[in-house]
Amino acid sequence: MTAPPAPDSVHLLSPASCLALAPALAAADLRADETAPRSGFAIEVPDTLLERARRGDSAAFEQIYRWFERPVFTLALRLCGDREEAGEALQETMLKLLRRIGEYRGSGPFWGWLRQIAINEALLRLRRGRRMEDILPIDGHDLEDGAPPPPAAADAALLQRALLGLPAATRSVLWLYHAEGYTHEEIAELMQRTPSFSKSQLARGTRRLRALLQVEEAPHV
Repeated sequence: MTAPPAPDSVHLLSPASCLALAPALAAADLRADETAPRSGFAIEVPDTLLERARRGDSAAFEQIYRWFERPVFTLALRLCGDREEAGEALQETMLKLLRRIGEYRGSGPFWGWLRQIAINEALLRLRRGRRMEDILPIDGHDLEDGAPPPPAAADAALLQRALLGLPAATRSVLWLYHAEGYTHEEIAELMQRTPSFSKSQLARGTRRLRALLQVEEAPHV
């Protein structure tokens, strides 16, 4: 297996990876459009390739690995906030894929099945490090905040630093909701919380992210 890739700015800001964090995309609610891409994982894998991988064809597995290496690493990095942990999550995800690919029965897209494994691996690392409690305080007055962040979000480096400035669980909610298209109910199940928790962290995290990006914007002349 190759070394984990470094996420590039194109991937970070493409519709497939960060729908509501880039101002040009946040103007419209693409989550309501079933034809809009929601995830960097949304790669169609031919049935023939999957069948070869199930039979133990190493070349087929290597092809699948190359296709999904970047999406898995990027997701793990956004949730864990650490490149070393993200690399470990990538390796564990692909090892589980190798061992469990025979369990995929085709009831949904293969990429969705693999993404679930990747998310579980990343969240497991947050739990082990007791970072699932690392959240923005809940004050009981949070309303869902769907407004776009400031123009600085178009700069991948600023966006990356701002995301790392959020608590781990809050950042995970934002990424799962905005970039991966999960609902609050689905996020609650993944994080063993309630939908209200997800909604609150999304609102507070979105406002905090906007504030961080505004602070880092260059002054206008």
